[in-house]
Amino acid sequence: MPETTDAPLVLASSSRFRKALLDRLELPYQCRSPDIDETPRPDETPEALVRRLALGKANAVAKGFPAHLIIGSDQIALFDGEILGKPHTVERACANLARFSGHRVTFLTGLALLDTRSGQHQIHVEPFHVRFRPLDSAEIERYVAREKPLDSAGSFRMEGLGITLFEALEGRDPNALIGLPLIALCDMLRQAGMDPLGERQASAPRSAAASG
Repeated sequence: MPETTDAPLVLASSSRFRKALLDRLELPYQCRSPDIDETPRPDETPEALVRRLALGKANAVAKGFPAHLIIGSDQIALFDGEILGKPHTVERACANLARFSGHRVTFLTGLALLDTRSGQHQIHVEPFHVRFRPLDSAEIERYVAREKPLDSAGSFRMEGLGITLFEALEGRDPNALIGLPLIALCDMLRQAGMDPLGERQASAPRSAAASG
């Protein structure tokens, strides 16, 4: 479903991958890019971080959308208790994948749905685990050179050649690994009065029930 300027659903993201996932629901929506500080707070747990950033992104674009449902999402990768940022360089991406070889990496995706009519929101954190097969340095270098996953926290792209690096995927919703857990989002939309399988009309949603 193409983006439309009068849709009651708003995606607080500029990610083409999240847009592609939301397109699968065939719901009309708008996109706005949030501008927030994503720096972790002292002693903030990974789960608390993604919850805060997901809701923060939704709140950041709420002005000007007085009767809308706004989707915010944020994702982090965890390995040996360390929060992994985007590699940004080829060298760092290769180093990350060498560390992951034969091990499991956990991804936490925070999802928020803000109802601007009531100010209430729903928040969910979706875990997903990736088990890497043993990788040698030559294939790591080939993969990074071909896909250039320098803006992905896990140093791979699940929706592309990243699938060749894995031994197993563990979790409820593989869409979460790409950045938008659609199963949880559909649950939230139904709670907010927007049926993903309902009539395709730009009617205003009813107030969503708040949840922690």
